Formats: sequence, structure tokens, C-alpha cells
Amino acid sequence: MSSAPSGTNNFKVVLLGEGCVGKTSILLRYIEDKFNDKHLTTLQATFLNKKLNINGKRINLSIWDTAGQEKFHALGPIYYRNSNGAILVYDITDEDSFGKVKNWVKELKKMLGSDIVLVIAGNKIDLEHERMVPLDEAESYAEMVGAKHFYTSAKLNQGVEELFLELTREMAERFEKNSQTDNNKSARVLVVDEDTPTQSSCCSGNRSN
Repeated sequence: MSSAPSGTNNFKVVLLGEGCVGKTSILLRYIEDKFNDKHLTTLQATFLNKKLNINGKRINLSIWDTAGQEKFHALGPIYYRNSNGAILVYDITDEDSFGKVKNWVKELKKMLGSDIVLVIAGNKIDLEHERMVPLDEAESYAEMVGAKHFYTSAKLNQGVEELFLELTREMAERFEKNSQTDNNKSARVLVVDEDTPTQSSCCSGNRSN
């Protein structure tokens, strides 16, 4: 168990993907349950907070919405540094946007290794009849890189809540495991420390005999 069960766990999540895939729409649907038909262009990174309670634990999500333009790409590391989770969004009607997701996955794994929880979202399933990214290709890719895959529609409010809930659960579980590992490491160090004085007292006892 976590050493501080009474506190609030703070997790940083970044939304990544090409412009126009619907990152901001997904975020607004989740936080405010709103949808705007007009395309919302994010010109810089913004973040919103969401408080959750999972299995009795208080969790605060800081969700960063990053601009998808190429000019932003170079600034990416500033925003996704120290992230616990990433939501990589593509538009199911735009094959190129799925290719961009693969680039982001490579970048995140290079920068953050396996510490970050990845979720891939195939957005705009309300446009299923215009799908260009094959179902099996998207799902097998996600499995290959160790990411969960969700289909979402910010417009119809499908899959959005489930996506964030699963991501939060995964981050909380990983945090618990890392805390336990750290505690075990500390315990092993303490055992070694305690051995030293025991041996020295034994030796001093031998000298007195």
C-alpha cells in the first residue's frame, strides 16, 4: 500500500496528437460535459484539473492539452516531462494522424521509458462510415507498445469517461507498485544497517571473555 493513504495523489496527464483530431473536444467533454461543433485550435498548452475518488483514494488529474501543430513539437518535452500518463489521439478518418501517434509513442518511450502509462484513442467514431484506420491495425499496434486502446466520440460522448477512468486506474496501480518497490528497497537497506552494530557488539563481547 502507499505510504500516504490519507493524502491526494497528483498525476500529470498529457494529450498528444495531430491538430484537428479532437484532443480539446475530448478534454472539454470529460471536464465540462460540453461539445463545440466549431473546430477549437489550441495555440499553446493549457491544462485543466479533475478530482477523482478511486477505491477510496483521492486523485487529482492535471490534464495538459497540447497544440498539435508541428511548430509546437519541439516544445513538447517541456510539457510532457514528469508526466504519469499520456493520451495519444488520432482521427479514425485520417490515416496520417495515426502515423503521428506512432511518432509520439517513440518520443515518449525515448524520453520517459516505461514509467509513463499510455492510452491510444481513436476519436470521431461518429464518422465510422469514413474510417481510414483499420480496427485490427490500431488495436494490434496498441498491444505491441503496451498501451490500452479506446474508441471515442467527443460529439456523442462515447468512450471518453471510460478512457480517463482506465488511465487513472493504471497510473494509481503503477504508483502503488513503485511505492512498494521503494519500501522494499528501504527495508533491505535497513537490514544491512542493523547487521553492522550487531556484529560489532558480538566482537566486543568476545574481547571481554
